[in-house]
Amino acid sequence: MAPLHRGCPQLRLLCATEYRERMLARFRAWLSGVAKRAAAAFSRWRVMAVVTVILSVPFFTLSWYWSREPDVFWVSAATQDRPLVLGYSTTDTLIQVATWLLEKPGGYLTNDIMLPGIWLDNMPSFEFGVVVQLRDLARVLRNDYSRSQSQSTEDPDLAVAEPAFNFDNDSWIFPPTESEYRRGIEAVQAFRVRLSSTAAPDGQFYARADNLREWLAVVERRLGSLSQRLSASVGQVRVNTDLAGEPSGATATPRPSNIPVQTPWLEIDNVFFEARGTAWALVHFLRAAEFDFRNVLEDKNAVVSMRQIIRELESALAPVRSPIILNGGGFGLTANHSLVLASYLSRANAAAIDLRRLLEQG
Repeated sequence: MAPLHRGCPQLRLLCATEYRERMLARFRAWLSGVAKRAAAAFSRWRVMAVVTVILSVPFFTLSWYWSREPDVFWVSAATQDRPLVLGYSTTDTLIQVATWLLEKPGGYLTNDIMLPGIWLDNMPSFEFGVVVQLRDLARVLRNDYSRSQSQSTEDPDLAVAEPAFNFDNDSWIFPPTESEYRRGIEAVQAFRVRLSSTAAPDGQFYARADNLREWLAVVERRLGSLSQRLSASVGQVRVNTDLAGEPSGATATPRPSNIPVQTPWLEIDNVFFEARGTAWALVHFLRAAEFDFRNVLEDKNAVVSMRQIIRELESALAPVRSPIILNGGGFGLTANHSLVLASYLSRANAAAIDLRRLLEQG
């Protein structure tokens, strides 16, 4: 049977118009559904973005607050209720520096496994530089400062403190690093009490030139290594000086005469802040040594040399005015913060070498 509108143009036009309107209605409905779904999706994304910003602001603020470098504190030369006690300044300063590691904003961050501590690396690198200096001083305090000669017995409290500070620095459980460091602090505190006590004078501190030289020799190696690592931020080809020109010297494995060295790009800021932590700890320990070894330094006419080392390290701790650690070329358009810090540490290292020679020969 033929369609009804075949012979009627008016009816055919009416059907076409109705069909078009029906299709337009369907298209509008589809477009409206798409718009509603897009609006809902946009609303959800907007809510997620707002929530992300709200959560990120305190995290970034907390990260900035925890990553601030500490100021240099005052080194005590005597107890509050007693006159000057030899060795008190060194032991008290070691305790204060170690306590700062645990009680600073955010606490000890190197072994953190939660946000925001886990994504921070500048302050953990700073902490590592401080920890290395703590370990070096605790070892010298146990093996040299507290012993009159090589055949004398070691102090029982320092025998506990030195291995406690040498515990794994990033252990977060079984046991956590903090508990071991607290054990080391308590042992040094016990030594300080016996050092200052007149009732049981069994704690001793021997301020001799040879003891100070032992510690300065370790300081020289630390500063020399850090200055080389900082200088390698731009990449260099260095002459192999391992044998120092000794004709009969030998190495376990042969090495080329020219050695290319360069700090990996992702480790440049870590080395920088490790060096800053080292300089911060050394400023305090050297100030304490200036108090405890004053008679030795004056006898060797070396007080000025000691102060020169402290001055160079204080300059190395000048505030960084840049939001990031720049790594420009040595003579390029942008700064290279690693090279600037390496310059200060190299000068401090040279001054430490001169001081140690002066203590030997002065």
